[in-house]
Amino acid sequence: MTRIAAAFMPVSASSLQESLEGTLAMMAEFFDVDTSFLRRNDFDRDLSVLIAEWPRRDPIPDPDPLGEVPFAADPVFGATRDLAEPFVLRPATSDDAYQERVEQASGVGQVSMAMVPLILNGVTSGVLGFVKFGDRPWEVAETNALQAVASLMVQLQARVAAEEQLQFHAYHDELTNLPNRRALLEELDRRLGHDGQRTALLFLDVDRFKSMNDSLGHGAGDRLLITMAERLAAAVATGDFVARLAGDEFVVLLHVPEAGIDVLEVAGRLLELLGEPIEIAGHQITRTGSIGIAEGRPGGAKTDQLLGQADAAMRVAKAQGGNRAVVFDRDLRSVAQERSDTEILLRTAIDGGGLRLHYQPEIDLRTGELLAVEALVRWEHPQQGLVTAAQFITVAEETGLIVDLGRWVMAEACRQMAEWRERHPQRRFTMRVNMSPAQLATRNIVQLVAECLTGNGLPGRLLCFEITEHAVMQDVERSVQTLHELKSLGVSLAIDDFGTGYSSLAQLKHLPVDTLKIDRSFVAGVGVDGGDRAIVDATIRLAKSFGLDVVAEGIETQDVVQQLLVLGCYRAQGYLLCRPVPPAELEALLVRGGLDPDDFASPAPVPVPADAERPRTRARAAS
Repeated sequence: MTRIAAAFMPVSASSLQESLEGTLAMMAEFFDVDTSFLRRNDFDRDLSVLIAEWPRRDPIPDPDPLGEVPFAADPVFGATRDLAEPFVLRPATSDDAYQERVEQASGVGQVSMAMVPLILNGVTSGVLGFVKFGDRPWEVAETNALQAVASLMVQLQARVAAEEQLQFHAYHDELTNLPNRRALLEELDRRLGHDGQRTALLFLDVDRFKSMNDSLGHGAGDRLLITMAERLAAAVATGDFVARLAGDEFVVLLHVPEAGIDVLEVAGRLLELLGEPIEIAGHQITRTGSIGIAEGRPGGAKTDQLLGQADAAMRVAKAQGGNRAVVFDRDLRSVAQERSDTEILLRTAIDGGGLRLHYQPEIDLRTGELLAVEALVRWEHPQQGLVTAAQFITVAEETGLIVDLGRWVMAEACRQMAEWRERHPQRRFTMRVNMSPAQLATRNIVQLVAECLTGNGLPGRLLCFEITEHAVMQDVERSVQTLHELKSLGVSLAIDDFGTGYSSLAQLKHLPVDTLKIDRSFVAGVGVDGGDRAIVDATIRLAKSFGLDVVAEGIETQDVVQQLLVLGCYRAQGYLLCRPVPPAELEALLVRGGLDPDDFASPAPVPVPADAERPRTRARAAS
């Protein structure tokens, strides 16, 4: 028992079979028997399955009469199904059918046998048995010893099974049972190693997956992903590899022989397969996919490079409308390299002081009073100089840097607001900060905002977050909860680019917002396009019905100012009023408290609606 226990201690899944056979040999010698065996009960198929024996028969008959035996084959095998106590069989008491089966499998006539059950959680999982050619009595002390060894074997098998389960979960996706990202990276490393093989990587993303998830629920989304995983796994050839990378992203690794294969043709077949309808919750669901293709050779591109190349190609396929495959080529390589360089430099800028904030005032069109400033990030690019967010925000969003970027902007804007508050305590204006969808979805965003306010000694009423409809629509329920928590800090909330998102009217009544900002594309046409004017007019009326402020963005002409005043929109920002400027250049405006309306408003008389709100005191310098 001591020897066996010591032998079992280092056993792993890879060495289990060898250890079991070695133990059977050791015990056969100790008990002076001719053969020993270990059998497993397969209750699903109602069979007893041979998993180890000593010595191994050579040759083994085909089919093997002892390999898989139905419990109903004879009384002896029937007894193994639910065996709870040691079982001893001798020639004089043996069942003839069993003796015939043994003779057929081994050529040996009469045998005696002792079996003990392997019991796990009250269930007989198998039997440990010993056979002596001819007759052999079995004493109780011997069968007791066999039962003790069987218990050790049960513990060993349970431990190894648990380790195998942990190993499986470490390398497989819980939802689809496909290999996961970790398994993919290791497999790709192996294939791209110097002794590996030429490989085509297909990066697949499901088209319009989120919209289906939002309309039918996550259960339907899971069912779709499981079905697509099954289709992909069934479609590839032996030696190919399918993994679920994350969310609705899958990766297929194709072995490319020296003769080559038409990878685009394979991708086309996969797209056709994925596009077949799936019945989910009584609905016929059809979803296409976008595939990016990159090819790697042993000793060539590294794993992360090849994944990045295929990802870039997939994004192009999706931008072209989806349901297509795009191969990573020289042009895409140039774009990907530029994107990679931007990511590296931007990360350095966030951590190393390479960002700046410019501020664009929001003005009362009637009085010129300063009502708010919007913080807009700029980047001191090492080669290009000061660049606007439009030139790097997409990379920040795609790489996840947007969260760190947004955190820096919020911290710097609050610091600057605290400084202005100390220098100009008589001014009452709000700091507006843009919040990205990724920031809004950050689990600790409310805590970060609270810490930022407290650290700068700012009351929440001085801070306003601008969010887009798109950010809210990504997860309405969670977004609304987060917005309410932010409101509890005293901050105000604005919907930016209002009218360009989805479900605006339906969702607005559920959102705890204070301000609507009309998108510049509508504002620019308010005086020349009847459709734009109607949209702006409707938005202003809608805001008033909900008791919300309304701000017009992108004011560039005096005519637009006049049209907005006629419609009853008095808050605005744009280049006509003031461009985004560094803090120092805003100082004069802060001293005056605003602008002179004569600088941006036409002298033509403006008819004021009867329900217009009372103008605030005109903010002019004493001189």
